[in-house]
Amino acid sequence: MLKRENVKKYLGSVVGGQDIRLLGASVAIGVLVAMVVALFEWLTESVLLHWILQQPLVVLVTAPVVGILAANALLRWVGRGTSGATSDEYIRTFHERHPRLPIMHLPGKLTAGIATIGMGGAVGLEGPSIYAGSSIGLWVHEKTGTFLRRDNARLLLTAGAAAGVAAVFKAPATGVIFAMEAPYREDVTPQALLPSLLASATSYATFVSLVGTAPVVPFLAEGTTSGAESGVAVLGVDLIDLAGALLLGIAAGLAGRGFAWLVRRTKSGAKRYSLTKRLLVGGVGLAILAWAAQVVFESPLTLGPGTNAMDWVVGNRGLGLIALLFGMRMAATITTVFAGGVGGLFIPLAALGVVLGEFVGQALGNNETTLYPILGLAAFLGAGYRAPIAAVMFVAESTGGVGSFVVPALVAAAVSQVVAGPSSVADYQRSVRLGHLERRLTLPIGSILSTDVMTVPPDATVSEFVYFHVLGRRERIVPVVENERFLGLARLEDIAEINRDEWEQTTISEHMATDLPVGQPSWTLRDAVAAMGEAQIDVIAVTAVNGAFIGVVTEDDILKLDEILDETGN
Repeated sequence: MLKRENVKKYLGSVVGGQDIRLLGASVAIGVLVAMVVALFEWLTESVLLHWILQQPLVVLVTAPVVGILAANALLRWVGRGTSGATSDEYIRTFHERHPRLPIMHLPGKLTAGIATIGMGGAVGLEGPSIYAGSSIGLWVHEKTGTFLRRDNARLLLTAGAAAGVAAVFKAPATGVIFAMEAPYREDVTPQALLPSLLASATSYATFVSLVGTAPVVPFLAEGTTSGAESGVAVLGVDLIDLAGALLLGIAAGLAGRGFAWLVRRTKSGAKRYSLTKRLLVGGVGLAILAWAAQVVFESPLTLGPGTNAMDWVVGNRGLGLIALLFGMRMAATITTVFAGGVGGLFIPLAALGVVLGEFVGQALGNNETTLYPILGLAAFLGAGYRAPIAAVMFVAESTGGVGSFVVPALVAAAVSQVVAGPSSVADYQRSVRLGHLERRLTLPIGSILSTDVMTVPPDATVSEFVYFHVLGRRERIVPVVENERFLGLARLEDIAEINRDEWEQTTISEHMATDLPVGQPSWTLRDAVAAMGEAQIDVIAVTAVNGAFIGVVTEDDILKLDEILDETGN
């Protein structure tokens, strides 16, 4: 009979050293997230949006602003005052020392997403789905905290996000890669790979058993046809298609860079206006766009996430109409963001990529296949979210891994990354993972600030400083403060040359150091260490903006913090 210790050791080797309880929690997260996302998608698209799109024009043009107004009310009353951020919340929380997403905010976020998207807002379902997965992941960790380590929280956060993407896109591998790739612009986080794989696979299996396997991109439901029937090919890939992928990558990189800039400017600019003004401007803008789309395209293609626009654009349309649709879809998404709608940008980016790809394909004389729309999806999505691997994986999963799609998609996505540069629609993405020491240097200066500090007045004598502080308290450096205002530092080294006979007549103010750097509460440890190194000092005073003394940071404090964090595993 196997001993318990041997069984545990065997299981540990099977799962690559991961705690079996962590993996069990990942599976549970996948099931829970799939059920939540299935209900969310059904209410949003199959019920509300489906009904809205069948209504007369007067309802179509007014529905989006009503939905955004309802979303803001739901965030306030159901979500307990939470913001409308969704996928950005996952990235922000991922980078926190102690990740936290209150589960009490989830109903408000989801119902606000239903109101926004279901009433025609031009954003995607993946935003609320990622938020649902992330918050459920942290909730499971909280409820099983006695069985899991504290540092497992970030792993389950990532696993939950992967489950959300896997469900809403019916693409499990895409879910894993996106969750690991999204927090960084030029890096990934591999630690959560195994929990994310389990959560994503479980979520996908549960989701498709509930709603079916129909693809998210409509025109893929009818199968895919690839490049030209003739021409030079390498490993089954037409060289003409590779050249087209290169051109499309450049176009998608430039357009994605511009779109990311517009999103960032819109988010920051919206903060300067009241909700009433944003709803008024956004409502009028969305109404005009919906009316214009109905007149020009005979269909309200600016409403909803953009799946209807993807389906429409691959029907041999003219270049002028395709270009117009691209501009109107982009305007609709930006307007929805400005007005405060709740939703993601993954599907809108994918829709814009499909439209751009169809435009380039027709311009090159290739309008008989779905190759270029799919390449455009990968290139534009990768450029906008800085997630090229996830974008290409989505193409691979959607097309069954056909090489004549995947290889050009790799080229298009890679080129678009180079052209787009560091631009991204995500607010909290970091460039790369920080090392052990670098993460600590990002902590606020308040984490080691000593506020219970003995100070000396400027009119104190050198004798008082020496006997009371240097000899009595073993302090070589003391802040000089008068009426709570910091004046400088009294240092033993600065009075070493003063004759003993002059100690009683000489005041500290005559020899205090006033040309040393002074820290601010907004500083990080990196700022403090850099300032101390440049000035070659081991103590730095911290003051408020008005010059009021707050405390000091010492080199010893930084070293002690390092020891504490090592002992606590942070």
